[in-house]
Amino acid sequence: MLYHLLYPLHKTISAFNVFQYITFRTIYASLTALLICFFLGPWVIKILGSKQVRQHIREDGPKTHHKKAGTPTMGGTLIIFSIVVSILLWTNLTNFYVWIVLLVTIGYSIIGFIDDYLMLIKKRSKGLSMQSKILMQSLFAIAVGILLCLHSDFSTHVTIPFLKNISPDIGWGYVFFAAFVIVGTSNAVNLTDGLDGLAIGPVIIAASTYMVFAYVAGHVRIADYLQINYVSGSGEIAVFCGALAGAGLGFLWFNTYPAQIFMGDVGSLPIGAALGTVAVITKQEILLVFVGGLFVIEALSVIFQVGFFKVTNGRRIFKMAPLHHHFELKGWPEPKIIVRFWIIAIMLALISLSTLKIR
Repeated sequence: MLYHLLYPLHKTISAFNVFQYITFRTIYASLTALLICFFLGPWVIKILGSKQVRQHIREDGPKTHHKKAGTPTMGGTLIIFSIVVSILLWTNLTNFYVWIVLLVTIGYSIIGFIDDYLMLIKKRSKGLSMQSKILMQSLFAIAVGILLCLHSDFSTHVTIPFLKNISPDIGWGYVFFAAFVIVGTSNAVNLTDGLDGLAIGPVIIAASTYMVFAYVAGHVRIADYLQINYVSGSGEIAVFCGALAGAGLGFLWFNTYPAQIFMGDVGSLPIGAALGTVAVITKQEILLVFVGGLFVIEALSVIFQVGFFKVTNGRRIFKMAPLHHHFELKGWPEPKIIVRFWIIAIMLALISLSTLKIR
């Protein structure tokens, strides 16, 4: 909105020319989202607390979590609101990809809201069933994949990290590939959201990393120099990534240990889906395994644990899954687990950025 209102004035007031630069708008989109979270955070915490929207703690979970019972949750509404307002203010709203990412973010937040609402307000023990949740996510992601494939400037080639000359075109199969990336990332972030600040920290790191990928993929000269796929219009997604990172930082102020608020599925599901969609748009889909490596590790720990449990009739690989619970039960203090996982996320992000030159 500010872009459309103020940039046209650059013809008479040259200072408004800065609005044409994606880097400028990314910085202020980040700051806008951060400040919205920062200033609205105490009010949201108070409202959620007064409405008894409080965290439910699993009886079979680590005993140290019982003290978290009663902490306001569904704080993801604050993150999503901050992102949407920031995007509407600072992006070029004629950009197709901006609306695709907004569509995914809002759509998955609705799914997460329904799940949280049923569990926390209607007092259903598990909210939406896993089958219903995955079905809703998959149908939405497939629709997004179709919209992308129908877009004239979008390529159905898949980028292979480290290999510049291998980029297979999978045609309409890309719809299901994109859906897999979006749904998988959404649920991986959701599984990681189990300790104070554990999920939002790597989300900030991943968003910042994809901010770089989006910018270079949308810049024809830089993309050609780095020998990566040029995606016309994808540079505007850097503004979205900036808003996501900023909202994450603002939320982390209240979510850091000991947390005053949790994000709930209304936050973790859309944030993960948005990261997956950004990865698809910027043609760095497979690289998301590295950028969001921590989420992958957490998700795989659950898959392996459940599979091994069924095959061996009750034996376990870990003390508890997801992986962060395993370390809790080994006696690691919660802050130590969180910070060490953040360090791993930073290392994986740096390796991912290195692929811009190693190809």
